[in-house]
Amino acid sequence: MPWIYLAVAGLFECGWAIGIKYTEGFTKLLPSVLTIAAMGISLWLLSVAMKSIPVGTAYAVWTGVGAVGVAILGMLLFDESRELMRILCLLLIVAGIVGLRLLSSSSGAS
Repeated sequence: MPWIYLAVAGLFECGWAIGIKYTEGFTKLLPSVLTIAAMGISLWLLSVAMKSIPVGTAYAVWTGVGAVGVAILGMLLFDESRELMRILCLLLIVAGIVGLRLLSSSSGAS
């Protein structure tokens, strides 16, 4: 269950990072409220996951999920670069996330 919390925390991180774009410097009320709520949920779920997952692993996975998710959303929502090297770099981050998860399983962490 901690890994599910961590994955969902990463998704909420994507939500608040993209949400910041829509707040226009926190001058728009609804996007600002939703962004702040996503921040709180993301951090709370991260803290719950860290009860069982080592802090270094949890933080690396959380930021990795957020980085990849926001980069993909940037491509889809804001027409950011879809250059092959950029996508390959994102795949390296995904490989790192998967590697941390697999190593966490083999070391006995739940």
